Amino acid sequence: MSRPAAVSVTDSPQVLHDVFPVSRETEERLRIYVDLLLRWQKAQNLVAPSTLPDVWRRHVADSLQVLKAGEGARQWVDLGSGAGFPGLVTAIALMQDAKSQGDAHVHMVESNQRKVAFLRAVIRETGCPATVHAERIEAVAEDLASSGATPIQAVSARALADLSVLCGFAEPFVRHGALAIFHKGKNFREEVAQASHAFDFDMVEQNSLIDPDSRLLILKRIRPRGATGKG
Repeated sequence: MSRPAAVSVTDSPQVLHDVFPVSRETEERLRIYVDLLLRWQKAQNLVAPSTLPDVWRRHVADSLQVLKAGEGARQWVDLGSGAGFPGLVTAIALMQDAKSQGDAHVHMVESNQRKVAFLRAVIRETGCPATVHAERIEAVAEDLASSGATPIQAVSARALADLSVLCGFAEPFVRHGALAIFHKGKNFREEVAQASHAFDFDMVEQNSLIDPDSRLLILKRIRPRGATGKG
């Protein structure tokens, strides 16, 4: 087994409780996740090295905001999952809800094979209810969105693309009744203005509990401009 990377983490899981109440079991699974992240970071750049000292606040707590905003959603799709923020955090946190046992699942879409291997390692070690789809988003979105047996209730993405691109990715899911929840930084207003040229959408803006300049954008309707029919 490889040794942990020589990274000095200066914060702790205590910061999670400011965002979302996590059980002891959930905290332990998240510790396994963070430990694996630090180990794998030595071989591949999973997250920006400058964010590792406060990984619990910058990545884990920040990701928990998504589940909190999800209005009880238990079936998720996480687009461009990367190192698993927020998708793996969502999957691990869903395990502590007894009502979610057996019907909670996070579909993670990631085309980078090294990151796919990391995501699958975390899923294996934590036992969290998630599946990694090692394909491009465009190749799987329609099939996942229209899966009638277990309809997707929410779609997430963090540090993936501009809002206009995300609207295109998320539209098939929102069309079938899902929420779309996107992390956005201080330039989010510019992205909203740009996306509104191509899409008509209903959006709620939620302040980040981690970064005062950031927002969670929650979209309940996305419709390409010029589209006909009800949406």
